[in-house]
Amino acid sequence: MTTVALFAQLKLRLLAGNLRGDIQRKLGFVFTLITATGLAVLGFLLMSLLRLAPHDVAAQLVIVAFAMFLLGWMVVPLLAFGLDDTLDPAKLSLLPLRTRELAIGMFTASVTGVWPAAMLVVTAGALVGLATGAGGVLLGVPAVLLQFALCVVTSRLITTSLSGALRTRRGRDVLAVSALLVVVLAQLPNLVMNQGLGDPAAMLDRLAGVLRWTPPGMAAHAMADGGLVGLAELAFVAVLVVVLGWLWIKALSRALVMPDASTQAASVRRESGLVDRFLPDGPLAAVVTKELKYIRREPRSRVGWFSAVVVTAVLAFSLTRSTGGGESLPIVLTAVGALMIALQSGNAFGIDGRSLWMNAVAFGSERGLATDLAGRHLAGALIAMPLLAVIAVAAGLFTGHPATIVPAVLTGWGALGLGLGVGSVTSVVVPYTVPERMNAFSGAVPGQGGQAFASALGATLGIALLSLPFVVPLVLGWLWVCALAPFYGLLAEVLGRRLAARIGYARLPELVGAVSKAS
Repeated sequence: MTTVALFAQLKLRLLAGNLRGDIQRKLGFVFTLITATGLAVLGFLLMSLLRLAPHDVAAQLVIVAFAMFLLGWMVVPLLAFGLDDTLDPAKLSLLPLRTRELAIGMFTASVTGVWPAAMLVVTAGALVGLATGAGGVLLGVPAVLLQFALCVVTSRLITTSLSGALRTRRGRDVLAVSALLVVVLAQLPNLVMNQGLGDPAAMLDRLAGVLRWTPPGMAAHAMADGGLVGLAELAFVAVLVVVLGWLWIKALSRALVMPDASTQAASVRRESGLVDRFLPDGPLAAVVTKELKYIRREPRSRVGWFSAVVVTAVLAFSLTRSTGGGESLPIVLTAVGALMIALQSGNAFGIDGRSLWMNAVAFGSERGLATDLAGRHLAGALIAMPLLAVIAVAAGLFTGHPATIVPAVLTGWGALGLGLGVGSVTSVVVPYTVPERMNAFSGAVPGQGGQAFASALGATLGIALLSLPFVVPLVLGWLWVCALAPFYGLLAEVLGRRLAARIGYARLPELVGAVSKAS
Protein backbone atom coordinates (compact mmCIF):
# COMPACT_ATOMS: atom_id res chain seq x y z
CA MET A 1 0.00 0.00 0.00
CA THR A 2 1.40 3.41 -0.95
CA THR A 3 2.03 6.14 1.62
CA VAL A 4 -0.77 8.28 0.21
CA ALA A 5 -3.34 5.49 0.44
CA LEU A 6 -2.13 4.49 3.91
CA PHE A 7 -2.39 7.97 5.44
CA ALA A 8 -5.70 8.67 3.70
CA GLN A 9 -7.09 5.41 5.10
CA LEU A 10 -5.78 6.22 8.58
CA LYS A 11 -7.33 9.70 8.50
CA LEU A 12 -10.66 8.32 7.33
CA ARG A 13 -10.57 5.69 10.07
CA LEU A 14 -9.98 8.41 12.65
CA LEU A 15 -12.94 10.36 11.30
CA ALA A 16 -15.13 7.26 11.21
CA GLY A 17 -14.13 6.48 14.78
CA ASN A 18 -16.42 9.27 15.92
CA LEU A 19 -19.36 7.24 14.66
CA ARG A 20 -18.45 4.38 16.99
CA GLY A 21 -18.25 6.55 20.10
CA ASP A 22 -20.98 7.58 22.47
CA ILE A 23 -24.02 9.54 21.37
CA GLN A 24 -22.33 12.86 22.16
CA ARG A 25 -19.41 12.15 19.83
CA LYS A 26 -21.81 11.01 17.12
CA LEU A 27 -23.87 14.17 17.42
CA GLY A 28 -20.71 16.28 17.36
CA PHE A 29 -19.48 14.56 14.20
CA VAL A 30 -22.85 14.95 12.50
CA PHE A 31 -22.96 18.64 13.49
CA THR A 32 -19.47 19.18 12.05
CA LEU A 33 -20.37 17.37 8.85
CA ILE A 34 -23.57 19.38 8.38
CA THR A 35 -21.77 22.67 9.12
CA ALA A 36 -18.92 21.95 6.71
CA THR A 37 -21.32 20.84 3.98
CA GLY A 38 -23.52 23.90 4.46
CA LEU A 39 -20.57 26.29 4.31
CA ALA A 40 -19.21 24.52 1.23
CA VAL A 41 -22.52 24.86 -0.60
CA LEU A 42 -23.00 28.47 0.50
CA GLY A 43 -19.43 29.43 -0.42
CA PHE A 44 -19.69 27.75 -3.81
CA LEU A 45 -22.93 29.60 -4.57
CA LEU A 46 -21.53 32.96 -3.50
CA MET A 47 -18.43 32.49 -5.63
CA SER A 48 -20.56 31.34 -8.57
CA LEU A 49 -22.82 34.40 -8.27
CA LEU A 50 -19.81 36.62 -8.99
CA ARG A 51 -20.53 35.85 -12.64
CA LEU A 52 -23.41 38.32 -12.40
CA ALA A 53 -21.05 41.13 -11.38
CA PRO A 54 -18.84 43.12 -13.77
CA HIS A 55 -15.81 41.07 -14.76
CA ASP A 56 -13.26 43.45 -13.22
CA VAL A 57 -15.14 43.58 -9.91
CA ALA A 58 -15.49 39.77 -9.87
CA ALA A 59 -11.77 39.42 -10.49
CA GLN A 60 -10.95 41.80 -7.65
CA LEU A 61 -13.22 39.93 -5.24
CA VAL A 62 -11.71 36.56 -6.15
CA ILE A 63 -8.18 37.95 -5.74
CA VAL A 64 -9.03 39.19 -2.23
CA ALA A 65 -10.85 35.94 -1.39
CA PHE A 66 -7.92 33.76 -2.49
CA ALA A 67 -5.53 35.88 -0.42
CA MET A 68 -7.82 35.55 2.62
CA PHE A 69 -7.98 31.77 2.10
CA LEU A 70 -4.19 31.60 2.21
CA LEU A 71 -4.10 33.77 5.33
CA GLY A 72 -6.66 31.51 6.97
CA TRP A 73 -4.60 28.41 6.17
CA MET A 74 -1.58 30.12 7.70
CA VAL A 75 -3.29 31.10 10.96
CA VAL A 76 -5.99 28.52 11.73
CA PRO A 77 -3.69 25.44 11.87
CA LEU A 78 -1.53 27.28 14.39
CA LEU A 79 -4.61 27.74 16.57
CA ALA A 80 -5.35 24.00 16.21
CA PHE A 81 -1.79 22.98 17.13
CA GLY A 82 -2.02 20.51 20.00
CA LEU A 83 -5.51 19.38 18.98
CA ASP A 84 -4.63 17.71 15.68
CA ASP A 85 -1.75 15.25 16.10
CA THR A 86 -0.97 15.30 12.36
CA LEU A 87 0.17 18.93 12.71
CA ASP A 88 3.02 18.08 15.10
CA PRO A 89 5.89 16.14 13.49
CA ALA A 90 6.98 14.93 16.94
CA LYS A 91 3.78 12.85 17.15
CA LEU A 92 4.78 11.00 13.97
CA SER A 93 8.56 10.84 14.45
CA LEU A 94 8.56 7.17 15.54
CA LEU A 95 6.87 5.95 12.37
CA PRO A 96 9.28 3.85 10.23
CA LEU A 97 9.15 6.32 7.34
CA ARG A 98 11.71 8.46 5.60
CA THR A 99 11.31 12.22 5.70
CA ARG A 100 9.91 12.49 2.17
CA GLU A 101 7.45 9.67 2.80
CA LEU A 102 6.37 11.30 6.05
CA ALA A 103 5.91 14.63 4.25
CA ILE A 104 3.73 12.96 1.62
CA GLY A 105 1.69 11.32 4.35
CA MET A 106 1.25 14.54 6.30
CA PHE A 107 0.17 16.33 3.12
CA THR A 108 -2.35 13.56 2.45
CA ALA A 109 -3.70 13.84 5.99
CA SER A 110 -4.02 17.60 5.53
CA VAL A 111 -6.22 17.33 2.45
CA THR A 112 -8.34 14.45 3.79
CA GLY A 113 -11.41 15.46 5.74
CA VAL A 114 -14.59 17.45 5.54
CA TRP A 115 -13.06 20.89 6.09
CA PRO A 116 -10.33 20.64 3.42
CA ALA A 117 -12.94 19.26 1.02
CA ALA A 118 -15.24 22.18 1.85
CA MET A 119 -12.45 24.68 1.17
CA LEU A 120 -11.68 23.02 -2.17
CA VAL A 121 -15.35 23.22 -3.15
CA VAL A 122 -15.51 26.92 -2.26
CA THR A 123 -12.31 27.60 -4.20
CA ALA A 124 -13.71 25.73 -7.21
CA GLY A 125 -16.71 28.06 -7.16
CA ALA A 126 -14.42 30.80 -8.49
CA LEU A 127 -14.05 28.75 -11.66
CA VAL A 128 -17.77 29.15 -12.32
CA GLY A 129 -17.93 32.79 -11.30
CA LEU A 130 -14.80 34.10 -12.97
CA ALA A 131 -13.55 31.97 -15.86
CA THR A 132 -14.66 33.10 -19.31
CA GLY A 133 -13.93 31.31 -22.56
CA ALA A 134 -11.98 28.14 -23.19
CA GLY A 135 -8.72 29.67 -21.98
CA GLY A 136 -10.19 30.68 -18.65
CA VAL A 137 -11.61 27.19 -18.09
CA LEU A 138 -8.39 25.44 -19.13
CA LEU A 139 -6.32 27.62 -16.81
CA GLY A 140 -9.00 27.72 -14.12
CA VAL A 141 -8.76 24.05 -13.17
CA PRO A 142 -4.99 24.10 -12.49
CA ALA A 143 -5.38 27.53 -10.86
CA VAL A 144 -7.84 26.09 -8.32
CA LEU A 145 -5.60 23.09 -7.64
CA LEU A 146 -2.47 25.23 -7.31
CA GLN A 147 -4.25 27.64 -4.98
CA PHE A 148 -5.32 24.72 -2.80
CA ALA A 149 -1.83 23.16 -2.86
CA LEU A 150 -0.27 26.54 -2.04
CA CYS A 151 -2.49 26.90 1.02
CA VAL A 152 -1.75 23.39 2.30
CA VAL A 153 2.02 23.50 1.73
CA THR A 154 2.38 26.97 3.23
CA SER A 155 0.36 25.90 6.24
CA ARG A 156 2.51 22.81 6.75
CA LEU A 157 5.73 24.78 6.38
CA ILE A 158 4.69 27.25 9.07
CA THR A 159 3.40 24.69 11.58
CA THR A 160 6.44 22.44 11.12
CA SER A 161 8.91 25.31 11.45
CA LEU A 162 7.23 26.59 14.60
CA SER A 163 6.40 23.19 16.12
CA GLY A 164 9.31 23.31 18.56
CA ALA A 165 8.37 26.75 19.85
CA LEU A 166 4.65 25.93 19.98
CA ARG A 167 5.33 23.10 22.41
CA THR A 168 6.74 25.59 24.93
CA ARG A 169 4.66 27.82 27.16
CA ARG A 170 6.34 31.00 25.95
CA GLY A 171 5.71 30.08 22.33
CA ARG A 172 2.03 29.42 23.03
CA ASP A 173 1.74 32.76 24.79
CA VAL A 174 3.25 34.58 21.81
CA LEU A 175 0.90 32.71 19.47
CA ALA A 176 -2.12 33.62 21.59
CA VAL A 177 -1.30 37.32 21.60
CA SER A 178 -0.41 37.33 17.89
CA ALA A 179 -3.63 35.55 16.93
CA LEU A 180 -5.74 38.00 18.89
CA LEU A 181 -3.94 40.93 17.26
CA VAL A 182 -4.66 39.38 13.84
CA VAL A 183 -8.35 39.16 14.76
CA VAL A 184 -8.35 42.81 15.83
CA LEU A 185 -6.55 43.97 12.69
CA ALA A 186 -9.02 42.00 10.57
CA GLN A 187 -11.79 44.22 11.93
CA LEU A 188 -10.11 47.46 10.86
CA PRO A 189 -11.43 47.50 7.26
CA ASN A 190 -14.95 46.89 8.53
CA LEU A 191 -14.63 49.67 11.09
CA VAL A 192 -13.19 52.06 8.52
CA MET A 193 -16.01 51.43 6.06
CA ASN A 194 -18.63 51.76 8.80
CA GLN A 195 -17.29 55.18 9.64
CA GLY A 196 -17.57 56.29 6.01
CA LEU A 197 -13.82 56.98 5.83
CA GLY A 198 -13.47 55.50 2.38
CA ASP A 199 -15.30 54.40 -0.74
CA PRO A 200 -15.74 50.59 -0.62
CA ALA A 201 -15.25 50.27 -4.36
CA ALA A 202 -12.06 52.33 -4.28
CA MET A 203 -10.77 50.40 -1.26
CA LEU A 204 -11.47 47.10 -3.03
CA ASP A 205 -9.67 48.33 -6.13
CA ARG A 206 -6.59 49.40 -4.15
CA LEU A 207 -6.53 46.23 -2.07
CA ALA A 208 -6.91 43.97 -5.09
CA GLY A 209 -4.25 45.97 -6.91
CA VAL A 210 -1.77 45.11 -4.18
CA LEU A 211 -2.84 41.49 -3.68
CA ARG A 212 -2.90 40.87 -7.43
CA TRP A 213 0.90 40.40 -7.35
CA THR A 214 0.82 37.86 -4.55
CA PRO A 215 0.74 34.13 -5.42
CA PRO A 216 -3.00 33.77 -4.66
CA GLY A 217 -3.67 36.92 -6.66
CA MET A 218 -1.74 35.51 -9.58
CA ALA A 219 -3.78 32.30 -9.49
CA ALA A 220 -7.03 34.30 -9.50
CA HIS A 221 -5.79 36.66 -12.24
CA ALA A 222 -4.72 33.71 -14.39
CA MET A 223 -8.25 32.35 -14.18
CA ALA A 224 -9.70 35.71 -15.20
CA ASP A 225 -7.11 36.39 -17.93
CA GLY A 226 -7.04 33.00 -19.63
CA GLY A 227 -4.10 33.98 -21.86
CA LEU A 228 -0.34 33.67 -22.01
CA VAL A 229 0.07 36.04 -19.06
CA GLY A 230 -2.14 33.79 -16.98
CA LEU A 231 -0.15 30.75 -18.07
CA ALA A 232 3.09 32.42 -16.95
CA GLU A 233 1.52 33.31 -13.62
CA LEU A 234 0.43 29.72 -13.03
CA ALA A 235 3.93 28.53 -13.89
CA PHE A 236 5.33 30.89 -11.25
CA VAL A 237 2.83 29.67 -8.65
CA ALA A 238 3.66 26.04 -9.48
CA VAL A 239 7.39 26.70 -9.02
CA LEU A 240 6.65 28.46 -5.74
CA VAL A 241 4.63 25.48 -4.49
CA VAL A 242 7.55 23.17 -5.33
CA VAL A 243 10.01 25.46 -3.51
CA LEU A 244 7.78 25.70 -0.46
CA GLY A 245 7.39 21.94 -0.49
CA TRP A 246 11.17 21.51 -0.55
CA LEU A 247 11.54 23.97 2.33
CA TRP A 248 8.87 22.09 4.24
CA ILE A 249 10.74 18.79 3.82
CA LYS A 250 13.93 20.46 5.07
CA ALA A 251 12.07 21.94 8.07
CA LEU A 252 10.48 18.55 8.77
CA SER A 253 13.86 16.82 8.64
CA ARG A 254 15.25 19.35 11.13
CA ALA A 255 12.22 19.16 13.43
CA LEU A 256 12.54 15.38 13.70
CA VAL A 257 16.07 15.57 15.13
CA MET A 258 15.90 18.73 17.24
CA PRO A 259 15.48 18.30 21.03
CA ASP A 260 12.04 19.09 22.45
CA ALA A 261 12.33 22.34 24.39
CA SER A 262 9.10 21.62 26.24
CA THR A 263 10.77 18.74 28.13
CA GLN A 264 13.62 20.83 29.51
CA ALA A 265 13.66 21.44 33.22
CA ALA A 266 11.95 24.60 34.38
CA SER A 267 12.75 26.73 37.38
CA VAL A 268 10.49 26.56 40.40
CA ARG A 269 9.65 29.81 42.14
CA ARG A 270 8.78 30.09 45.75
CA GLU A 271 5.22 31.28 46.32
CA SER A 272 4.72 34.47 48.29
CA GLY A 273 1.58 33.22 50.06
CA LEU A 274 -0.37 36.47 49.66
CA VAL A 275 -3.71 34.66 49.79
CA ASP A 276 -2.84 33.17 53.19
CA ARG A 277 -2.50 36.68 54.61
CA PHE A 278 -6.14 37.49 53.92
CA LEU A 279 -7.90 34.12 54.07
CA PRO A 280 -7.72 31.52 56.82
CA ASP A 281 -6.01 28.28 55.90
CA GLY A 282 -8.53 25.85 54.47
CA PRO A 283 -10.27 24.64 51.30
CA LEU A 284 -11.32 28.15 50.22
CA ALA A 285 -7.79 29.55 50.39
CA ALA A 286 -6.44 26.46 48.59
CA VAL A 287 -8.90 26.83 45.71
CA VAL A 288 -8.21 30.57 45.39
CA THR A 289 -4.45 29.92 45.30
CA LYS A 290 -4.88 27.20 42.66
CA GLU A 291 -7.12 29.34 40.45
CA LEU A 292 -4.76 32.32 40.64
CA LYS A 293 -1.97 30.02 39.48
CA TYR A 294 -4.14 28.88 36.58
CA ILE A 295 -4.83 32.47 35.59
CA ARG A 296 -1.14 33.35 35.80
CA ARG A 297 0.35 30.24 34.17
CA GLU A 298 -2.32 28.68 31.94
CA PRO A 299 -2.18 30.11 28.38
CA ARG A 300 -5.90 29.52 27.80
CA SER A 301 -6.80 31.56 30.86
CA ARG A 302 -4.69 34.47 29.68
CA VAL A 303 -6.27 34.25 26.24
CA GLY A 304 -9.73 34.52 27.79
CA TRP A 305 -8.84 37.57 29.87
CA PHE A 306 -7.02 39.28 27.04
CA SER A 307 -9.90 38.54 24.66
CA ALA A 308 -12.36 40.21 27.03
CA VAL A 309 -10.30 43.40 27.03
CA VAL A 310 -9.74 43.35 23.25
CA VAL A 311 -13.41 42.77 22.43
CA THR A 312 -14.43 45.59 24.77
CA ALA A 313 -11.90 47.93 23.14
CA VAL A 314 -13.13 47.10 19.63
CA LEU A 315 -16.75 47.62 20.69
CA ALA A 316 -15.84 50.93 22.29
CA PHE A 317 -14.29 52.20 19.07
CA SER A 318 -17.08 50.89 16.85
CA LEU A 319 -20.05 52.00 18.98
CA THR A 320 -18.57 55.40 19.76
CA ARG A 321 -18.12 56.22 16.08
CA SER A 322 -21.44 54.78 14.94
CA THR A 323 -23.73 56.00 17.73
CA GLY A 324 -21.90 59.14 18.73
CA GLY A 325 -21.24 57.84 22.23
CA GLY A 326 -24.42 58.08 24.28
CA GLU A 327 -24.50 58.62 28.00
CA SER A 328 -25.16 54.94 28.72
CA LEU A 329 -22.37 53.67 26.46
CA PRO A 330 -19.73 53.35 29.25
CA ILE A 331 -22.23 51.29 31.24
CA VAL A 332 -22.87 49.00 28.27
CA LEU A 333 -19.17 48.55 27.53
CA THR A 334 -18.28 47.72 31.13
CA ALA A 335 -21.16 45.25 31.36
CA VAL A 336 -20.02 43.56 28.13
CA GLY A 337 -16.49 43.28 29.49
CA ALA A 338 -17.84 41.75 32.69
CA LEU A 339 -19.91 39.19 30.82
CA MET A 340 -16.96 38.27 28.58
CA ILE A 341 -14.92 37.57 31.70
CA ALA A 342 -17.75 35.73 33.46
CA LEU A 343 -18.41 33.45 30.47
CA GLN A 344 -15.06 31.81 31.15
CA SER A 345 -16.67 30.23 34.22
CA GLY A 346 -19.32 28.48 32.12
CA ASN A 347 -17.26 25.25 32.24
CA ALA A 348 -15.45 25.74 35.52
CA PHE A 349 -14.37 22.12 35.98
CA GLY A 350 -13.32 21.41 32.40
CA ILE A 351 -9.80 22.73 32.83
CA ASP A 352 -9.19 20.35 35.78
CA GLY A 353 -9.81 17.33 33.56
CA ARG A 354 -9.06 13.92 35.07
CA SER A 355 -7.59 15.49 38.22
CA LEU A 356 -11.09 16.58 39.23
CA TRP A 357 -11.58 13.20 40.91
CA MET A 358 -9.20 14.31 43.70
CA ASN A 359 -11.37 17.37 44.32
CA ALA A 360 -14.48 15.21 44.22
CA VAL A 361 -13.04 12.94 46.93
CA ALA A 362 -12.33 15.98 49.10
CA PHE A 363 -15.77 17.59 48.67
CA GLY A 364 -17.65 15.29 51.03
CA SER A 365 -20.87 17.31 50.85
CA GLU A 366 -22.72 19.97 48.92
CA ARG A 367 -21.02 22.54 51.12
CA GLY A 368 -17.61 21.35 49.93
CA LEU A 369 -18.61 21.74 46.28
CA ALA A 370 -20.08 25.17 47.01
CA THR A 371 -16.82 26.16 48.70
CA ASP A 372 -14.87 25.05 45.64
CA LEU A 373 -17.07 27.20 43.38
CA ALA A 374 -16.76 30.11 45.79
CA GLY A 375 -12.97 29.88 45.63
CA ARG A 376 -13.01 29.87 41.84
CA HIS A 377 -15.31 32.91 41.76
CA LEU A 378 -13.29 34.79 44.38
CA ALA A 379 -10.05 34.25 42.49
CA GLY A 380 -11.62 35.59 39.30
CA ALA A 381 -13.21 38.53 41.11
CA LEU A 382 -9.88 39.58 42.63
CA ILE A 383 -8.65 40.33 39.12
CA ALA A 384 -11.90 41.16 37.37
CA MET A 385 -13.19 43.85 39.73
CA PRO A 386 -10.13 46.16 39.43
CA LEU A 387 -9.99 45.44 35.68
CA LEU A 388 -13.64 46.41 35.25
CA ALA A 389 -13.01 49.63 37.16
CA VAL A 390 -10.20 50.46 34.71
CA ILE A 391 -12.48 49.65 31.76
CA ALA A 392 -15.22 51.88 33.18
CA VAL A 393 -12.83 54.80 33.68
CA ALA A 394 -11.37 54.39 30.19
CA ALA A 395 -14.83 54.09 28.59
CA GLY A 396 -16.15 57.13 30.49
CA LEU A 397 -13.22 59.30 29.46
CA PHE A 398 -13.13 57.98 25.89
CA THR A 399 -16.81 58.65 25.28
CA GLY A 400 -16.74 62.01 27.03
CA HIS A 401 -19.13 61.03 29.87
CA PRO A 402 -17.02 60.87 33.05
CA ALA A 403 -20.16 61.19 35.18
CA THR A 404 -21.15 57.64 34.23
CA ILE A 405 -17.93 56.07 35.48
CA VAL A 406 -19.33 55.15 38.91
CA PRO A 407 -22.60 53.69 37.50
CA ALA A 408 -20.54 51.77 34.95
CA VAL A 409 -18.32 50.28 37.65
CA LEU A 410 -21.31 49.22 39.75
CA THR A 411 -23.07 47.72 36.72
CA GLY A 412 -19.95 45.84 35.68
CA TRP A 413 -19.57 44.32 39.13
CA GLY A 414 -23.23 43.30 39.10
CA ALA A 415 -22.93 41.74 35.64
CA LEU A 416 -19.85 39.84 36.81
CA GLY A 417 -21.75 38.28 39.71
CA LEU A 418 -24.65 37.48 37.43
CA GLY A 419 -22.40 35.71 34.94
CA LEU A 420 -20.60 33.75 37.65
CA GLY A 421 -23.91 32.54 39.09
CA VAL A 422 -25.17 31.35 35.70
CA GLY A 423 -21.76 29.84 34.87
CA SER A 424 -21.91 27.73 38.04
CA VAL A 425 -25.12 26.11 36.89
CA THR A 426 -23.93 25.44 33.31
CA SER A 427 -20.68 23.98 34.70
CA VAL A 428 -22.57 21.12 36.36
CA VAL A 429 -25.48 20.78 33.92
CA VAL A 430 -23.51 20.78 30.64
CA PRO A 431 -19.88 19.95 31.52
CA TYR A 432 -17.36 19.01 28.84
CA THR A 433 -13.69 18.17 28.53
CA VAL A 434 -11.17 20.86 27.67
CA PRO A 435 -8.38 19.31 25.53
CA GLU A 436 -4.76 19.07 26.55
CA ARG A 437 -3.02 22.22 27.72
CA MET A 438 -0.83 22.59 24.63
CA ASN A 439 -3.35 24.72 22.76
CA ALA A 440 -4.47 28.09 24.08
CA PHE A 441 -7.55 28.20 21.85
CA SER A 442 -8.87 24.72 22.59
CA GLY A 443 -12.57 24.54 23.34
CA ALA A 444 -13.82 20.97 23.65
CA VAL A 445 -12.53 17.55 22.70
CA PRO A 446 -13.82 16.00 19.46
CA GLY A 447 -17.38 14.88 19.91
CA GLN A 448 -18.21 17.42 22.62
CA GLY A 449 -18.54 20.50 20.45
CA GLY A 450 -22.31 20.26 20.82
CA GLN A 451 -22.01 20.46 24.62
CA ALA A 452 -19.72 23.45 24.39
CA PHE A 453 -22.18 25.22 22.09
CA ALA A 454 -25.12 24.32 24.35
CA SER A 455 -23.23 25.56 27.41
CA ALA A 456 -22.39 28.90 25.80
CA LEU A 457 -25.91 29.31 24.43
CA GLY A 458 -27.51 28.40 27.75
CA ALA A 459 -25.26 30.79 29.67
CA THR A 460 -26.00 33.60 27.23
CA LEU A 461 -29.76 33.08 27.42
CA GLY A 462 -29.69 32.78 31.21
CA ILE A 463 -27.69 35.97 31.61
CA ALA A 464 -29.95 37.80 29.16
CA LEU A 465 -33.10 36.81 31.05
CA LEU A 466 -31.71 37.64 34.48
CA SER A 467 -30.43 40.99 33.19
CA LEU A 468 -33.89 42.21 32.18
CA PRO A 469 -34.69 43.79 35.61
CA PHE A 470 -31.79 46.18 35.01
CA VAL A 471 -31.77 46.47 31.22
CA VAL A 472 -35.33 47.80 31.05
CA PRO A 473 -34.82 50.62 33.62
CA LEU A 474 -31.53 51.60 31.97
CA VAL A 475 -33.27 51.85 28.60
CA LEU A 476 -35.77 54.19 30.24
CA GLY A 477 -32.92 56.33 31.58
CA TRP A 478 -33.16 55.33 35.25
CA LEU A 479 -29.44 55.24 36.05
CA TRP A 480 -30.09 55.02 39.79
CA VAL A 481 -30.72 51.26 39.43
CA CYS A 482 -26.96 50.85 38.88
CA ALA A 483 -26.51 51.31 42.64
CA LEU A 484 -28.42 48.04 43.16
CA ALA A 485 -26.49 46.08 40.52
CA PRO A 486 -23.65 44.79 42.81
CA PHE A 487 -26.17 43.46 45.35
CA TYR A 488 -28.26 41.85 42.62
CA GLY A 489 -25.14 40.27 41.12
CA LEU A 490 -23.99 38.99 44.52
CA LEU A 491 -27.41 37.47 45.15
CA ALA A 492 -27.37 35.77 41.73
CA GLU A 493 -23.86 34.42 42.39
CA VAL A 494 -24.78 33.00 45.80
CA LEU A 495 -28.03 31.41 44.62
CA GLY A 496 -26.45 30.08 41.41
CA ARG A 497 -23.53 28.63 43.35
CA ARG A 498 -25.81 26.87 45.85
CA LEU A 499 -28.04 25.51 43.10
CA ALA A 500 -24.98 24.28 41.20
CA ALA A 501 -23.63 22.62 44.36
CA ARG A 502 -26.90 20.77 44.89
CA ILE A 503 -27.11 19.60 41.26
CA GLY A 504 -23.40 18.87 40.92
CA TYR A 505 -22.99 16.89 44.13
CA ALA A 506 -25.87 14.61 43.13
CA ARG A 507 -24.16 13.81 39.82
CA LEU A 508 -20.46 13.91 40.71
CA PRO A 509 -19.62 10.67 38.84
CA GLU A 510 -21.20 12.01 35.65
CA LEU A 511 -19.46 15.34 36.15
CA VAL A 512 -16.04 13.73 36.57
CA GLY A 513 -16.66 11.48 33.57
CA ALA A 514 -17.78 14.36 31.36
CA VAL A 515 -14.58 16.37 31.94
CA SER A 516 -12.28 13.33 31.66
CA LYS A 517 -12.93 12.30 28.06
CA ALA A 518 -9.92 11.33 25.96
CA SER A 519 -8.80 14.29 23.88
